[in-house]
Amino acid sequence: MRELLPWAVFGLLLAVVAIYFVGAEQGATSLVSGHWVHEFTHDGRHLLGLPCH
Repeated sequence: MRELLPWAVFGLLLAVVAIYFVGAEQGATSLVSGHWVHEFTHDGRHLLGLPCH
């Protein structure tokens, strides 16, 4: 179990970052300036059913 825990925490962290960028990175809450992150993840938003427009 001790060997698995760091990988599980790392995977969870990657998942949270991915969900943030696909689901929330746009507009007033944007951490990255410009619209390139929004355009890059645009189709993923629609695939997951997240509002975009």
